[in-house]
Amino acid sequence: MTHQEQLVKLAHAKMPFGKYEGYHLIDLPEYYVVWYSNKGFPKGLLGEQMQLVYELKLNGLEELVRNIRRNFQKP
Repeated sequence: MTHQEQLVKLAHAKMPFGKYEGYHLIDLPEYYVVWYSNKGFPKGLLGEQMQLVYELKLNGLEELVRNIRRNFQKP
């Protein structure tokens, strides 16, 4: 999977459980993503995507992913 495909998939990914179930991962509150960073991200694709969300939020790049969501269809 290319980086572009990975970002498009992330742009449409939603939280599958918990308090923020149904939220797009990029729209999760920063404190929640930081908490997971300290606690440990889930295993598998969700964990990888949440780790990427953490890095994007850390660098102030959330809007990049939101623009991708608006401009690219769900894969």
